[in-house]
Amino acid sequence: MKKWIGFSLLAALFLVTACNSQNKQEASEEPDKTTKIVLGSVDSDADIWRFIAESDLTKKAGLTIEVKEINGGPQLNNATVEEQVDVNAFQSLGYLRSFNQDSNQKLVPIATTYMEPMGLYSDKYKSVGDIKDGAVVAIADNPANTARGLRLMETAGLIKLAKDFDNGTGTSSDIVENPKQLEFKMIDDTTGPRVLQDVDLALISNTIAFEGGLNVLKDALFKEEIDENTQQSINVLVTKEDRQQDQTLKKLAELYHNQAVKDYIQEHFGGTKVDVQEDVGKLWEADQ
Repeated sequence: MKKWIGFSLLAALFLVTACNSQNKQEASEEPDKTTKIVLGSVDSDADIWRFIAESDLTKKAGLTIEVKEINGGPQLNNATVEEQVDVNAFQSLGYLRSFNQDSNQKLVPIATTYMEPMGLYSDKYKSVGDIKDGAVVAIADNPANTARGLRLMETAGLIKLAKDFDNGTGTSSDIVENPKQLEFKMIDDTTGPRVLQDVDLALISNTIAFEGGLNVLKDALFKEEIDENTQQSINVLVTKEDRQQDQTLKKLAELYHNQAVKDYIQEHFGGTKVDVQEDVGKLWEADQ
């Protein structure tokens, strides 16, 4: 009987030791520490990155993400230049290119995230084919969105632009054919949804449209698709040039394109931030 009790105690001790050893091994397989990334963002982009920061995906990647919200594009880029943040998430390739040119900086994109399509909206027409001669079109009175809207009109088959039309700075003076004699009315782009009742058509960027109760995927007569004319509208993650190959920062792209994040965007933004996974290096070099 004593031998049996002794054997049982030894077996129990062995089992406890084995479990402790296994627990230590499993613990050792988990990251001993996480790498912190400070990410600058604003508005809806910041909301998405806060969701990512709090997800199990980020923990499994061995990262801790601090989302620092900074209002204003130049301020966000300057914070990146000054290393107040490691990377930022808010801007398109075209915006980044303009910032670098204007400020003589060398920030670079490290990954694509999404594109928010601009849409052509109307309270009066149900399709592009219904548009009548002389229709009044509201278009944003700022260089980037003016050019973007005109290119969208050309893609829709409503006008033709000059061959040397600049997708960043082109204006209505670059229209070489306007068969329907459309009239363009310049507006503050933030008023797009409100002026719809006063014009025949309105070109509205997605963020403003969505805030005005419009979903570009459902409500637009015509919308942008991802092609060579809209590449500069693709949003990107941006950092300093000397961190362009930082593999830790590149993990952010993998996190962003996870299905859980796509589901979050679908739920909160109606899917209007269209996921884009392109070779950012090729896009960046193509227009240098």
